[in-house]
Amino acid sequence: MSKFNIVAATGCPTGIAHTYMAQEALEQAANEAGVQIKVETHGQIGVENALTAEEIKNADAVIIAADKDVHAERFEGKKIIDVSVSRGIKDADALIQQAIDGKGRLMVSTNRNKNSGTQEFNSEESEKTNIGRLIYKHLMNGVSHMLPFVVSGGVLVAVSFLWGIYSADPTNAQYNEFAATLNEVGGLAMGLMVPILSAYIAQSIAQRPGLVVGFVGGLVASNGGTGFLGGIISGFIAGYVIVLLSKMLKGLPIALDGLKAIFLYPVLGVFITGLLMVGLSQPMETINIAMMDFLASFQDSNPVILGLIVGSMSAFDMGGPINKAAYVTGTALLAQGNSYFMAGVSAACIAPPLITGFSVLFFGKYYGKEERNSGFVNFILGSTHITEGAIPFAAKDPLRVIPTLMMGSSIAAILTYLFKVQVPAPHGGFLVLPVVTNGLLWVIAILTGSIIGGFALGMIRKHSAGVLEK
Repeated sequence: MSKFNIVAATGCPTGIAHTYMAQEALEQAANEAGVQIKVETHGQIGVENALTAEEIKNADAVIIAADKDVHAERFEGKKIIDVSVSRGIKDADALIQQAIDGKGRLMVSTNRNKNSGTQEFNSEESEKTNIGRLIYKHLMNGVSHMLPFVVSGGVLVAVSFLWGIYSADPTNAQYNEFAATLNEVGGLAMGLMVPILSAYIAQSIAQRPGLVVGFVGGLVASNGGTGFLGGIISGFIAGYVIVLLSKMLKGLPIALDGLKAIFLYPVLGVFITGLLMVGLSQPMETINIAMMDFLASFQDSNPVILGLIVGSMSAFDMGGPINKAAYVTGTALLAQGNSYFMAGVSAACIAPPLITGFSVLFFGKYYGKEERNSGFVNFILGSTHITEGAIPFAAKDPLRVIPTLMMGSSIAAILTYLFKVQVPAPHGGFLVLPVVTNGLLWVIAILTGSIIGGFALGMIRKHSAGVLEK
């Protein structure tokens, strides 16, 4: 008798850690349950361990643990358990058992002609899916594709400043041709942030026909000065315009399916979305400027409150939606020339893994061998801005560990704002120190928060060990 066969797909917005942690958790849970599993990962380097059509066909169940689009339409006719990537990490055993028990929803396509290469789009709100999670999933699909543009562009622009803050200005004595080229290339990459965000939100909602409409809508939003907020709005408008058009054009003969895909959807979609975004640009630009000014004003008026908010958000779920809200706000402000806000966000994201590292360093005898090894590895992960390394520690005792991590991150962020540090690159951790303004003070801020947090976490662990001994 053949083993029960499961296929799975995992993916998180950044595609750095959660994606592979969920893969590992599902594989381990399946092995313990005595069932067969193949997990496809959707990370930043693309799809790995890809599922073949034959493997999907022979699967008894499908698990999707992702906060981005993983092309679920492939699993038509299969029962799918669709959860967030964090559930894939924390509840892998339960998900495997649910798959064995035959739970999940049946994936039903509305495609009328599979050979036509087109698909009728169905608003997923009609499915038994949490609408809030659905919106988050579409948004994070846009964010995951946007981040490499922001990171690559931001780092190149930051490196160009090594030749001087005015090194890209031909009229200034600091001008350097190579630095100017770096600045230009990096600026182009950063400039694609809003269109890419919009395009892949729309693509998540309406598959490929949504892509072009979302991209053009994002360009209109970007040119209209609506910023990051405009990209989000245009992406959702574009996606659901295509969904609406697919319903309106559903009665056309099958022979015209090709015409719909290459002519009617893009032309009508771009026309409708473009007009709507032009009309919305002025009020949204006003809202966007007001929002950015409000956030930026905290830096001078009350850096303690700002640092407390940013630190708590960054460490609360370490790569989850609350963490991403702080990080994405930082990247949006960075794209508009504000590098102060991102400095605090980066500090708060770097601190949690370092906190676990210092805790293991100071109180090693209260940790197991595996935990000690993980803690020391977290010195490397934290130094390169990979917050997720602290998740295994938090998962074992969330009620005490997470508040401790939030405290340490908040101290790091508060000190960063008080020291008026500027970080012009959205990722990289200590690797971008050469381009950080007041870099030494930034390191001091992060280490202060991390050491205090590490000592507190160690004392908690020591107390727990004492209670157990009694």
